[in-house]
Amino acid sequence: MDLNERCSGVLLHITSLPGPHGAGDLGPEAYRFVDWLVSAGQTIWQMLPTTPIGPGDSPYQGESAFAGSPWMVALEPLVAKGWLAAPDAPGFAADKIDYRHVLPWREAQLRSAAAGFAAQGSAADRAAFAAWCAREAAWLDDYALFMALRTAHAGQPWWRWGAPLTQREPAALRSAAAENAEEVSFWRFVQWQFDEQFGRLKRYANERGVRLMGDLPIFVAHDSADCWARPDLYFFDADYQPTVVAGVPPDDLGPLGQRWGNPLYRWDRMAADGFAWWSARISRALTQADVFRIDHFRGFAGYFEIPATCPDATEGRWVEGPGLALFTAIRQSLGDLPIVAEDLGIITDDVHALREACGFPGMAILQFAFGGQGDHPYLPHNLKPGTVAYTGTHDNDTVLGWWHKTSARERAYAGSYLACSERDVHWAMIRACANSVASIAIYPMQDVLGLPTQHRMNVPGVMGGNWEWRFHWDMVGAEPARVLGLITAAAGRGDFTLLRLPT
Repeated sequence: MDLNERCSGVLLHITSLPGPHGAGDLGPEAYRFVDWLVSAGQTIWQMLPTTPIGPGDSPYQGESAFAGSPWMVALEPLVAKGWLAAPDAPGFAADKIDYRHVLPWREAQLRSAAAGFAAQGSAADRAAFAAWCAREAAWLDDYALFMALRTAHAGQPWWRWGAPLTQREPAALRSAAAENAEEVSFWRFVQWQFDEQFGRLKRYANERGVRLMGDLPIFVAHDSADCWARPDLYFFDADYQPTVVAGVPPDDLGPLGQRWGNPLYRWDRMAADGFAWWSARISRALTQADVFRIDHFRGFAGYFEIPATCPDATEGRWVEGPGLALFTAIRQSLGDLPIVAEDLGIITDDVHALREACGFPGMAILQFAFGGQGDHPYLPHNLKPGTVAYTGTHDNDTVLGWWHKTSARERAYAGSYLACSERDVHWAMIRACANSVASIAIYPMQDVLGLPTQHRMNVPGVMGGNWEWRFHWDMVGAEPARVLGLITAAAGRGDFTLLRLPT
């Protein structure tokens, strides 16, 4: 994808899609949303990470950097194959995800489908499954065994499995794989279906001119297949506990900073083999996305290292990251990289220099633009072509929620700058992003629909109640696609003939 192309799109996580099975997935509603994007003149669908979720149901704390989320696997294709009886969903809510009930129910359906495949899968399907497993073995074997062993150990983290397995003694791994062969096969089946379904959706979108934009978290979770498979790549002690963890220092948003808790990379060891793990990770990401955002890009220039003994982020230090060497190595392995750098937060000159050296577009959030004066870099008249302009992201309030909660000064400034009021501030912000010189403009679906704060996706630093939002088509109607299409066409980001100007 040409990141200098003038275009626009919508940010909507797959789990936020409608559907009868408790959470959005890769089923029919994903295709309907692609069609809706086309009707609205949009050519990008941005998603959040599609890897498995972790603590707090967060897609940024997953148990694998390579696997797909099992909970995004749609059930309808499994029914169509004859591997699963049509499920009777127990009346899940349409507007939010009840993870505590939805996930066990969906896992039960997936297990039934895996049993159905084992019992009556066709020869062609079995051959396709075997070929896929062989092709993806470099990450799949560790992931499937990790998941099977976690089941066998009643959900205990990998560092509590006992020395032979924790230390990955070859004989112990072979024995565990044999003893848990059926469970290993189940997790392989789920990942195969994720890849099959995601591949079909991507082809459908691309054929209609819609590109998929993924999201790559910079760090991995401690209790993950990645840390278990390669503990040498992280700062662990003799008991496989992190000695230092990731986060950001105190700032205007919080006096304690943010202690994310992710283990930090041993960049020296990653560099020793040419950053092969990162090349493999990005290669995998590119099978599912035409372009992707790297979260917390500033961590590649310099990251904040917090002692693991510190309960918050008030202690710590900045440490130099791998810098340009990492992306040079990946480029040598994979070629040009369609990456957007999430360069928000505490950004120093070295971060700007690294992003520019890599040639990656940065991000600008319009909600942040009204706290200063006319020289704020995120104001539309100050943006640069190599930028992705957002009204807000998944970590922001909705535009309407922001309008009600921001200071009277910022609200007055925004109202004057955008010539808007509460009634139309969401369209005014979308129009400002669209009309700017930013190469790409992205709008959360909540802002396209003009929804208030209760539809927010995530509140950073708050555990519980996040990542639950879903929309349903009754909330949409015909007007949002019509208006968004007109704004897009007028701004030169879509088909100009959509304006239907008089001749």
